[in-house]
Amino acid sequence: MSPFWIKVFLFIVIAHFVVGIGYLAYKLSPKKKDKKKSNKK
Repeated sequence: MSPFWIKVFLFIVIAHFVVGIGYLAYKLSPKKKDKKKSNKK
């Protein structure tokens, strides 16, 4: 495997972790303006 493909693979893995952490932070953070789903309060 050439160093180019190793760098591409590492970039995909790191980007996947970044997107996953950002998505979890977005989903777990309290919504400030969410008028569609959570209008229970």
